Amino acid sequence: MRYMGVDLGSKRIGIALSDPGGTFASPLTVVTRRGGRQDLQEVADLARDYQADVIVVGLPLNLKGESSVAVENMTREIEQLRELSRVPVETYDERLTSAAASKVLIGGGMKREQRKDNIDKVAAAMLLQSYLDRIRLKNAAEQQE
Repeated sequence: MRYMGVDLGSKRIGIALSDPGGTFASPLTVVTRRGGRQDLQEVADLARDYQADVIVVGLPLNLKGESSVAVENMTREIEQLRELSRVPVETYDERLTSAAASKVLIGGGMKREQRKDNIDKVAAAMLLQSYLDRIRLKNAAEQQE
């Protein structure tokens, strides 16, 4: 099962992809927003091109884990992505992934301009890896029952 992680930003959309077994997530690309439905069509096209079975979209919940204004604004886009992609679209808590991605890139010595170009796809990979790890832990717990 192949998963695609999506970090819907206001200027850029970070894309990550899992290996075919759904174990590891890797940064893939960044879609620069041009506005409107075409941005989501590009994401849906990537899902099709890379044969993603599931798209995982990060939800920017607040620190209490509750819905935020940003989540309410994203709901329409998530629904459009569901229509365009024709594969299941799930949501996953992405709190602090952009901050964590920035720390990783700074720690790796990446310069500011390079970070700007990479942070969104790294954040997408981090949220997707967290999602994959959660699935793996859930499946392991169910097998022990």
